[in-house]
Amino acid sequence: MSAAPPPASGLADTVLERLTAVYPAAGNPFRAQEMVAYMKGAAPFLGIRAPERRALSRTVLDGTPRPDETDCAAIALRCFALPEREYHYFAVDYLRRHVKRCSSDFLPVARRLVTTVSWWDTVDHLAAHVVGGLVAADPALATEMDAWIDDEDLWVVRTALLHQLRFKDATDADRLFAHCLRRSAHPDFFIRKAIGWSLREYGRTAPAEVRAFVTAHGSRLSPLSVREALRNL
Repeated sequence: MSAAPPPASGLADTVLERLTAVYPAAGNPFRAQEMVAYMKGAAPFLGIRAPERRALSRTVLDGTPRPDETDCAAIALRCFALPEREYHYFAVDYLRRHVKRCSSDFLPVARRLVTTVSWWDTVDHLAAHVVGGLVAADPALATEMDAWIDDEDLWVVRTALLHQLRFKDATDADRLFAHCLRRSAHPDFFIRKAIGWSLREYGRTAPAEVRAFVTAHGSRLSPLSVREALRNL
């Protein structure tokens, strides 16, 4: 069954019209080839470097009103429906800026983005800043992360592992540790790396707790996860 189309939004119409005029004009085919190679062919690129892209984005958004949740969904989904990666980056940046305007009902949209042209460059920002922002605003969504950690899609699993990256003192340590153990045997590099990264980041706030966890459960974690977890401890 095909996914539902993006919701109607006049703001999205304006933003996409401007975006698809401004971005391609600034593209560089030679740089695009380099970007495709660096990202292992995950998506085609226009060839716009990040600083220039962000400056162009400010031009695109100049004078536009603040979005509501429907606008955020429409803009993000329409950007992710375009092939070139810079449009996906625009969507992620836009959601990072406006996630506080979105309710808990936005989580299925975030999941759809996580599972669309999935690679670390978009998934990690969606995990830490969008999904994490939604869960921080509504802790009841943490039970959804308990479901995501068991998902068959490795990028959904990675999102569940990374969604607390910016929580610091507000981190639910029991849930973090349980999630890490839940997927400790996962064979994929991106999951093992995410386990270590999530632990390392929490270790900035609670180093003793992370050391104790790794000491107690290190035999269940991959060497990569352990190495990443203890890198700064």
